Amino acid sequence: MPTEAIPKETEKPLRDNRKGANQVKYNCLIIDDEEVLSESTCEYFNMFGVKTAWAADAKSCMDFLRSNETDLILLDINLGNSSGFDLCRQLREITSVPILFISARTSDDDMLLALNIGGDDYIQKPYSLSVLLAKVKAVLKRYGENKAAANICTVDNIQIDFEKEIVLKNGQRIVLKAMEYRLLAYLVKNKNRTITKDEIFRRVWVDSITGDNTLNVHIRHLREKIEEDPNNPRYIKTVWGTGYIFEANDNQGL
Repeated sequence: MPTEAIPKETEKPLRDNRKGANQVKYNCLIIDDEEVLSESTCEYFNMFGVKTAWAADAKSCMDFLRSNETDLILLDINLGNSSGFDLCRQLREITSVPILFISARTSDDDMLLALNIGGDDYIQKPYSLSVLLAKVKAVLKRYGENKAAANICTVDNIQIDFEKEIVLKNGQRIVLKAMEYRLLAYLVKNKNRTITKDEIFRRVWVDSITGDNTLNVHIRHLREKIEEDPNNPRYIKTVWGTGYIFEANDNQGL
């Protein structure tokens, strides 16, 4: 299977700009500026059924994630003019997928920093492809099991099945438009966290041209469909001047 590489910063990013375009799902994304090593690792993983792509720098990584999904990230520390540590912090603001650092740096300080800022493991270079693949498969298996358990979220009388993309209220299905569902799902998955409008535009609408009025209409429609009193919402609340937050008890749902 051919290596799936992401164009570097000077080339056209790999993305799909169609409104509502479905994201491509990958098992693993490698972020490393060592091209030969990244390509060989990517090709090896793909050969053994782990669908993998690679990005050479932070910008290519973020471009990739605007149009695609991944279950796991392999992240180098040295990324040319950028730092894997800084990118990890940025990634943790938008995703909870496992991040495994891969680096030739061996100091305890580097390892501790990587784990403290959101890394799940630290693997030293040079690595064995077979051993790295085994580690990645083990993490993917655990992540998949945890993800499956979290596929259904229940908040009071509202139930969301993320796998089937179905929303129920009092046991009755609520009919949502595609973008309404994507917006609700993103709010619920990030419950009790204020989400800026800019983040919603980037993560829900992706690259579609949109604005405050469009977002406000979708929020109003969601409140009318899930709230008991849309004018005094219990769940989808406005954070004035910033964005929105989906409020739910910590012991509910996700």
